[in-house]
Amino acid sequence: MPERFEQFVAGRLDRLLRYATALTCDPHLAQDVVQEVLLRAQVRWPRISSMDAPESYLRRMVTNEYLSWRRRRASKVIASTHGKLDELGAPTADHAHRYAERDAMRHRIARLPRKQRAAILLRYYEDCTDEQIGEVLGCATGTVRSHISRALSALRADEARMSVTEALS
Repeated sequence: MPERFEQFVAGRLDRLLRYATALTCDPHLAQDVVQEVLLRAQVRWPRISSMDAPESYLRRMVTNEYLSWRRRRASKVIASTHGKLDELGAPTADHAHRYAERDAMRHRIARLPRKQRAAILLRYYEDCTDEQIGEVLGCATGTVRSHISRALSALRADEARMSVTEALS
């Protein structure tokens, strides 16, 4: 028997919000995206709940909502308060170093093109396979690998630039 919508949301809302926050780099936009998706999903819940992986389907809906043209302008605002970083993961003993690393990486990821950012987060944050990422992004697995490869190259190049800048300072 399929799970009721309220039970499903109660058990998975935090995970959807964390994924959306990592994807959008803005907790307020993430809440808006997840809210929009859940409103649409509630109406279609009998069909969605009968699927093999309703959570994957909702994750795809979150990704598509984020990638939609209506959200382009809003996604350029990056929230980077330390309190929000704490909500995404527990800090280590060396708070200053950990915050600086996470903040720098979040800013580098936020500068990636939207589909590359989504592919990186689905791979390394959600631990999805190329096929699953391709389903979420609506593209072939080769394109997924290309997005991830380009994103990683851009992140490495940005890291190298930052290292050179720090060495010169």
